[in-house]
Amino acid sequence: MSNTVTVDAGATSLLRFATAGSVDDGKSTLVGRLLHDSKSVLADQLEAVERASLGRGQEAPDLALLTDGLRAEREQGITIDVAYRYFATPRRRFILADTPGHVQYTRNMVTGASTAELAVVLVDARNGVVEQTRRHAAVAALLRVPHVVLAVNKMDLVDYAEPAFAAIAEEFTSYAASLGVPEITAIPISALAGDNVVTASAHMDWYGGPTVLEHLETVPLHAGPSDDPGRFPVQYVIRPQTAAHPDYRGYAGQIASGVLRVGDPVTVLPSGRTSTIEAIDVLGRAVETAWAPQSVTVRLADDLDISRGDLIAPTASAPATSQDVEATICHVADRPLKVGQRVLLKHTTRTVKALVKDIPSRLTLDDLSQHPAPGELAANDIGRVVVRTAEPLALDAYADSRRTGSFLLIDPSDGTTLTAGMAGTAFAEAAETAPAPATAADDEGWDF
Repeated sequence: MSNTVTVDAGATSLLRFATAGSVDDGKSTLVGRLLHDSKSVLADQLEAVERASLGRGQEAPDLALLTDGLRAEREQGITIDVAYRYFATPRRRFILADTPGHVQYTRNMVTGASTAELAVVLVDARNGVVEQTRRHAAVAALLRVPHVVLAVNKMDLVDYAEPAFAAIAEEFTSYAASLGVPEITAIPISALAGDNVVTASAHMDWYGGPTVLEHLETVPLHAGPSDDPGRFPVQYVIRPQTAAHPDYRGYAGQIASGVLRVGDPVTVLPSGRTSTIEAIDVLGRAVETAWAPQSVTVRLADDLDISRGDLIAPTASAPATSQDVEATICHVADRPLKVGQRVLLKHTTRTVKALVKDIPSRLTLDDLSQHPAPGELAANDIGRVVVRTAEPLALDAYADSRRTGSFLLIDPSDGTTLTAGMAGTAFAEAAETAPAPATAADDEGWDF
């Protein structure tokens, strides 16, 4: 049977991308210029920006105000939170995440870039590649963002000089390539003046590449849903038990990756029981094939004990299950994560109790060195952890699947999200650390 699935490209051409850069590199101005010049700004929004700019003594509209929506952001002239913007051109639809540049908001960039297929990293042409530039490149590599754009901004302040651009592009490309970033595109721009953002610059005839928008419109997206193994986390069990449907049992959820077909042999994890897909319903209509990210109801040929959190996968490509999780994590909570801490681990629709067995290393993003055995991870820290779960989980390696290879660690006392995790080796190979043997916890219900 062919693995090819035909999908209407016009209906699915959606690019999620994130912007990142150091403070005052002009990220928000770039985003504002992109929205303004692509005619994606409503008239009343533009009028509000013009009024706010005049109130600050600026003659021209400050396009950065189109994205800096928090009062503290406008007052300080910085980006604090992730700002999401939606816009479209005749060629493609976009979801943009404008992320902060400050070191203390690294966790916000992780949030914005976690679902991005492309990251735009800005560099001030006067300052070149700085520590925060390397930090953002490393985060993009950690999160397996497939495309990275280096936007060398403020070219107007260096007289649009080609050597200044070339030196920065060479340094960044070499560094990002060493991290394993698969594709890097460098574009010289002036967000303030609009050079090479939406329209080609008249000041840089030495540059023959695309503008930022042209690249966003033409960058190749994920090849297709059939390239990944099928993964279907069960979100809800449907049993109407009505006279019309006395024996109906369906499993509803969103396909995380790959393709499901009627007749496919499947395995239910973590139980390991097997069956065959008998029917697939999409919006109440029976179909023969469904693919990510469609929301569907799957019916199986056998009456199995399946509940929320179980994973249905084609038997030929079903993942292994384990209670020992080794992962790279970014700690996002203000309270530290410590060895021996009891947490909840949320993977797709499944949440289980877990114990932090070890923190083998903390990554120093400045020089990519590993700080061994830190004992704990503070806010914005990235490091390696070993977690023991109370029940088996069917995790893929994050390098193979960003959706089913990721998880969250949650504080069981108040539900606070502590950590975003990437199963397996998501970055430079850390020192081999064997999982510590499981020990019984003192609290009732944590004995695993």
